[in-house]
Parts: sequence; C-alpha cells; structure tokens
Amino acid sequence: MFNIGDKVVYPMHGAGTIEGIEEKDILGEKQNYYIIKMPGEVKVMVPTSKAEGIGVRDIIDKETAGKVFKVLETDSTEMSMNWNKRYRDNMEKMKSGDIYEVADVVRNLSFKQKEKGLSTGEKKMLVNAKQILVSELTLAENSDKEKVEELVDDTINHSFTEYSKNISENPSDNIVQKFIPFNGEI
Repeated sequence: MFNIGDKVVYPMHGAGTIEGIEEKDILGEKQNYYIIKMPGEVKVMVPTSKAEGIGVRDIIDKETAGKVFKVLETDSTEMSMNWNKRYRDNMEKMKSGDIYEVADVVRNLSFKQKEKGLSTGEKKMLVNAKQILVSELTLAENSDKEKVEELVDDTINHSFTEYSKNISENPSDNIVQKFIPFNGEI
C-alpha cells in the first residue's frame, strides 16, 4: 500500500508522486484509485487494489541510481538484427518496469541511433524509454529534469565514444565472415 506523497514508478509512464487516493464510481463499480501526478502535468488514476500487480513500485534510491548510470556506461548488449523482434524485446524490457532494463533500452537504442539511425517506431520508443528513465532518476537524485537528462546524454555519448573505438573504419571489417553450406533443406 502506498501513501499520499510517495514517489512511485508506473511502468510505461515513468515516475510520479501520489497526490491523493480517491474513491471513484466507474461503470457502477466503486474503487479506490491512486491519483499519480506524472511529469508534464499529467495525472493518472490507478486502482489501489491492482497497483502492485501492474508494476507500480517505489522509486529507486540514490545508490541504485548510481548503478543505473553504470549500465549506461557499459557497451551495448546484443540485439536482434530483425527490427520487429528487437522492438518486441525492447518493449518487454520497458513493460517490466525494471529500471536497469529501461536503462539498457535507452543505451542500446542510443548507440544504434548513433551508428546507423533508428526506424520511426524505435525513435519513439527511445524518447519514451528516456523519459521514463529521466523521470525516475530526477526524483531519485532530487535534481531537476534538465540536469539529469544532460547527465544521461553525456554518459551515453562518452560510452559510445569509448566502445565505438573498437569498430573498424572499414565497414567490411566489422562483418562476420562465415560460410554456411546450403543443402537445400530449410
């Protein structure tokens, strides 16, 4: 059970503050709802009885925030070459509500954008994932959004620069050369 004033994360929306608990009659059913103020003056209502089941959780602490930045400092993890599978995998990570998974999506998509660009859908996903990440880090660090966003961008840019040094200037050197015999069977 959460209380008024608690800072919580609502997966796929980001971090916010519980402003109130109200009883609402929706479609003839009375329920108590958390009224959560999200970034950008958005308010969401979440049934109190279902909040934990849908992933509402307390925000991370300062120590965990430092560990999140460690995720952003590492090299990207392997992603599917198939954009559709990659999109589904990243969406599952974001829906999990796990801040480390969200940080992984932000880092991986940021690296991919710098390397060769993103599809429109992945660009939107990156913007959404970054908003979720920044909103929670802002509350965890008790900082302002612009400073946290700049710190996230700087960390990713530094990581990309560091890890892209391992990539050859000649793109053909980066392709795995592997012979796969074709015997007519699929």
